[in-house]
Amino acid sequence: MKKIAILSTLLVASMAFAVTPKDTLVIQRSADIPTMDPGVTYDTASSEVVDQMYETLLTYSGSSLTKLEPLLATKWTISNGGKTYTFDLRKNVKFHSGATMTCADAEYTFERNLVTNSAESGNWFIAESLTGSQSNANDDKSITWAKIDKAVECNSKGQLVFTLPKVDPAFLAKLAYTGQAIIEKKYTAGLGEWSGTESDWKTWVGKDLTGSNLSKKPNGTGPYKFVRADANTFLATAFEGYWGKKPSIKNVISQKVPELAARQQAFLRGDADFIDGGGRAVDEAQIKGKPGVTWLDNLPNTTSNAIFMNEKIDPAGGLLGSGKLDGKGIPSNFFSDVNVRRAFSYAFNYDQYIKDVQNGKGKKRTMLLPDIFPGYDAKVKTYSYNAKQAEAYFKKAFGGQLWKNGFTLTANYRASSVPAQTAMEILKRNVEAINPKFKVNLQAKQWSEMLASSKKGQEAMILIGWAPDYADPDNFMYTFYASDGYYSPRANWKDASVDKWLNQARSTVNTAQRNRLYSLVGNRAYEQAPFILVPGGIDYTFFRSNIKGITAQNYNPMISTRWADLSKS
Repeated sequence: MKKIAILSTLLVASMAFAVTPKDTLVIQRSADIPTMDPGVTYDTASSEVVDQMYETLLTYSGSSLTKLEPLLATKWTISNGGKTYTFDLRKNVKFHSGATMTCADAEYTFERNLVTNSAESGNWFIAESLTGSQSNANDDKSITWAKIDKAVECNSKGQLVFTLPKVDPAFLAKLAYTGQAIIEKKYTAGLGEWSGTESDWKTWVGKDLTGSNLSKKPNGTGPYKFVRADANTFLATAFEGYWGKKPSIKNVISQKVPELAARQQAFLRGDADFIDGGGRAVDEAQIKGKPGVTWLDNLPNTTSNAIFMNEKIDPAGGLLGSGKLDGKGIPSNFFSDVNVRRAFSYAFNYDQYIKDVQNGKGKKRTMLLPDIFPGYDAKVKTYSYNAKQAEAYFKKAFGGQLWKNGFTLTANYRASSVPAQTAMEILKRNVEAINPKFKVNLQAKQWSEMLASSKKGQEAMILIGWAPDYADPDNFMYTFYASDGYYSPRANWKDASVDKWLNQARSTVNTAQRNRLYSLVGNRAYEQAPFILVPGGIDYTFFRSNIKGITAQNYNPMISTRWADLSKS
């Protein structure tokens, strides 16, 4: 209770500090934290805090995007033609509860992820490796308890053994993802979560863990221990029983501050050490070069962003207006007409986005794949802003009825995100300028709410990005373009040829063949225009200059900045 009182006092007093205390890190973010349960962590806001409290078997080495090193594992061997992985686990590792980590905890962790494997989580890709299916037992009847139990087991030596149905060259990289962090079996089951046995596994199949009891009372092996959280504040303290190097930073306060100006002022005063910025143009104008600010530029960009155009909008989202093409709304299948999608693609001013958001330091992408990844084809055609072309396709849409009657489209964007708001405003302005009967209404919406509604198909449009779970092009290409990919419910786009090419690409280790197939996907996507491809930026980051431990040489976009690696002068 004393520690909570100290942190609470720091929180209240933080605005009075000329500089945040040397043993305390203050972070201000625009978004809330959707979950603190590793089993469903699948967004950057959640990952940032989960990465500090929990640990995976493996992690990325330094700044490498592909080289892995042990974390909770100490070593591993691969046998059985590449289908069996045996891990030795680190000894004398303590959970925040005080319990010692055992192989049973690791086995429980992965079995829990396979059992629940909900649409909210990233467990689809570990499930595909271990059960041969992305689905859970509700959606795929071939997924039985016996199959899950056999996939991951502890042997008589206390080693963790994975048995894969087929070779997966990306398996080790998948284990480094935040969502595969190890949790304590007894503690978690004691909270009322899955028991870890066959007796109740069926009741937990596909369960959304976002608001789980473990999310409310997290307990990992990481260097930071959860203290408390509410809608606007997360508090953590260094874990005294941590097995590794003890953190220099003792206390961490992460605050939700929706207003960009408030975050900027706090940062420039020294009241916050890290903040969410407003995009490159805003940050370079208002943050870069200011006293007490360290700015790192020309960092690798491993994300892809797009504006999705949902071809089957669920009316439950309340965005359809009249639900008809009568000028007062849109039908559910508004974006199912390829002419509408092409028109919107031509109506977006990519160069203006690069100028306004990225301050000129960005470039158009040909595919929803980072250009530093294998499989990227720079020769695939792209859309450019062209009002006349947009008008021509609008006139073709719905047999001319769209142009004649007009439409009213309501689209949401991530609240407090300047880049998202700017992108949607560019699109709104250009679309409405083409025909006075065209109306685009924009609304700000909390990110956690948008994630939930979009996966139900309730958002008409959503600007959303993807950061790699593991370093392979399939993680982007299948995610965005496959009709059963993770993002499919947000676009509801399906193309038989694309599905065939993607499945062929993930069944071969021949790089040249995979690259050829991804080029086919890119060209087909250009023709069908399921997404508006948002230009890729050149990454940068900034923080208070008294923060030590972050350099361009050790910066790794695959993982969150580890608070335990930081110190303050």
